[in-house]
Amino acid sequence: MNHNEIDALVDSFIVNKARGKVEPRVQKVVVRLLRDLFKAIEDFDLQPTEVWKGLEYIADCGRAHEVGLLAAGLGLERFMDIRSDEAEAKVGLRGGTPRTIEGPLYVTGAPVCTGNVRLDDGAEDDCADVLFMQGVVRGEKGEPIPGATVEVWHANTLGNYSFFDKTQSAFNLRRTIVADGEGHYSFRTIMPAGYGCPPEGPTQQLLNKLGRHGRRPAHIHFFISASGYRKLTTQINIAGDEYLWDDFAFASREGLVPKVNRITAPEQIAARHLSKPFSAIDFDFTLYQQREAVADSEVDRLRAIG
Repeated sequence: MNHNEIDALVDSFIVNKARGKVEPRVQKVVVRLLRDLFKAIEDFDLQPTEVWKGLEYIADCGRAHEVGLLAAGLGLERFMDIRSDEAEAKVGLRGGTPRTIEGPLYVTGAPVCTGNVRLDDGAEDDCADVLFMQGVVRGEKGEPIPGATVEVWHANTLGNYSFFDKTQSAFNLRRTIVADGEGHYSFRTIMPAGYGCPPEGPTQQLLNKLGRHGRRPAHIHFFISASGYRKLTTQINIAGDEYLWDDFAFASREGLVPKVNRITAPEQIAARHLSKPFSAIDFDFTLYQQREAVADSEVDRLRAIG
């Protein structure tokens, strides 16, 4: 079939068969995707077995709860970020903290905390490098944002996330921090490790066929929000990681790799009530004010409930 015949065929399946109330946007999207799919099947001469194996692969991703992982690994989540960056730039929003992907491992319901917050439960005290991170949440004119919300989550030293890793305590390395009256936040945690896709999972199986690895560098995720400001989804990456600029999820960005300061001075170690050197990161977040001319930065998607 030629492409015009395929277009007509899809219309006969979807548009011409409509009898009830139609949601125009849904219909347009479905028609476009079916046309593109049918044309790919025709152009590549895909056989029925190949098509069914593709459908089975999608079902396998759902059963393995890897749809979010696959979206990151194929660059779909990064592509949506690029489009959001372009939309903001068109209305003059530039210079804020870069956004980057949420990933699939956020969990709702993390404890809400103020003051000096500790993220880890102490289970890895013997092997983990202690990390202190602090900074200020600011608006685009540099003004501190009192009471801004800083949601933070990251992996442990094995690259595993609480909730999904049942060996960890509930909400280990996950907190919702309310910044103080000067927009300042701070927390103590442990230095995270990077992680890889489950080696036998459907995402890594596809990546293998594409000749790609499934590794991520060490990183810390954030949602930053405040009334009257656009919500920021971002993460910072740990400098020096082997996969820093070879992230399978395409999330590494300039401006999101802060300096990691190694603190070895005995007086500073003692001031933190520690017995060994530690690391420290200073990082400020800059939020844009809400704009009617650009789509809401809040993403409505299915997330794990803690």
